Amino acid sequence: MSSSAPLIDARLLSKRFPGVRALHQVSLKLGRGEVLAVIGENGAGKSTLMKILAGIQEPDHGEILMEGKPVRIDSVRAAEHLGIALIHQELNLADNLDVASNIFLGREPRRSCFVDRGRLYANSTRFLVQVGLDCPPRTLVSSLSLGRQQLVEIAKALSTNARVLIMDEPTSSLSQHETEQLYRVVKDLRSRGVSIVYISHRLGEVKELADRVLVLRDGENAGELLRDEINHDAMVKKMVGRDLSRHARSSFGHGEALLEVRALRTPANPTHELNFSIRPGEIVGVAGLVGAGRTELLRVLFGIDRLVGGEIHVAGKPVHLRSPMDAIQAGLALVPEDRKQQGVILEMSVRENTTLPSLRREANAGFLNRQREGQIAVEMTRQLDVKTPNLGQFVQYLSGGNQQKVALAKWLAMEPKVLLLDEPTRGIDIAAKQEIYRLMEELAGRGVAILFVSSEMEEVLRMSDRALVMCQGRITGELSGDELNEESVMRLATGGEGVANVQ
Repeated sequence: MSSSAPLIDARLLSKRFPGVRALHQVSLKLGRGEVLAVIGENGAGKSTLMKILAGIQEPDHGEILMEGKPVRIDSVRAAEHLGIALIHQELNLADNLDVASNIFLGREPRRSCFVDRGRLYANSTRFLVQVGLDCPPRTLVSSLSLGRQQLVEIAKALSTNARVLIMDEPTSSLSQHETEQLYRVVKDLRSRGVSIVYISHRLGEVKELADRVLVLRDGENAGELLRDEINHDAMVKKMVGRDLSRHARSSFGHGEALLEVRALRTPANPTHELNFSIRPGEIVGVAGLVGAGRTELLRVLFGIDRLVGGEIHVAGKPVHLRSPMDAIQAGLALVPEDRKQQGVILEMSVRENTTLPSLRREANAGFLNRQREGQIAVEMTRQLDVKTPNLGQFVQYLSGGNQQKVALAKWLAMEPKVLLLDEPTRGIDIAAKQEIYRLMEELAGRGVAILFVSSEMEEVLRMSDRALVMCQGRITGELSGDELNEESVMRLATGGEGVANVQ
């Protein structure tokens, strides 16, 4: 940056949500015509910081200056007025409208009370040329690839006279060719004086594009890297930073594989083959950054999505999973990431939720066995220590931790051979986390094979006998013992060379 006042100077921003400190005295400077990459682990505070700059949220403390003058960004409209535009990872386009209508949606040029189509298409063409998108402005957005839709989003932002573009994981759904085209657009915008905040987990992209890197860790500034300092290892070390001691856990894993995956290809990543196995009593973590393909793997293993190719074996026998019912019959159970939408039915009671999967098994001549339903509910809520005034309590009135226990209880009543957990402790307090950890170890002690996905590094290091690390749909390495440390996980999760090979 030049010695003059930066375009944006955010100072000591702090933001809290109930029970969560998202940001603590975070500062950021952005120069004119600069590409600033913002990196950090999941939960580092990147999204909160960007939402503050884009007017979606206001900070609790701190100030923001533009060109040396204090400003208040209390709405998206205020941010746009200042020339700041946020391009979300999930594109915000109306795919039933044409490109021009999307670019100027809500700001259409008018003649009297009618949209001036001639000016609309002429003005849109000017911005399409700027982003290198060679399609007529009358083209329906639904007919464009994701990469070309991304360029429409950038054109839309430029049409607001944006001086600052915030790009949140802009290449997460793009092909290699589309990614390279986006690189060219970013570099061209920089050359024309547009400033860009670039958020990405893909450190190769950061090295390619960034003039400077800002690293966040646990909601705080963790350091900066200048252009000559930007390399993969330096970024990983800044992101990791903290000293974590690994929880000493005695592995119960033994015997032949209880779950074995051979050359598995998922619909989300059909070109990559996944291979791994889990023994009875083993707890295997799946680490990786957002978009690595971890949840997609669990969905295939539970029969929600059909595999593209490969084989799945449970207890030495091949299984064909056409639906979750097939998976349940094979001895698999999945506790999904979104417990409120997929894990429990909030408007039903604890008793009803706990016994849902086992209704058919416990039915008497096709009729619900109320006595057995009550016995199962009592047994499972006692075993998991679900805190509820009674079994008739609606699950929506329980705490997050107890809702998660109910989501677990309904599957444990089925006595699964393999338990799949997607973000098992997301959104629950420390005490509830410890109970979930205790339960995982107890189940492993009984010989259940556990495969769990977690975005919390400490959780992966604490609970895993082994960890599979994924990046862009493939398993980049397997870590255990002394190799299972935070720096090695982050190196593999961001596409670096592996320190161990998957067997």
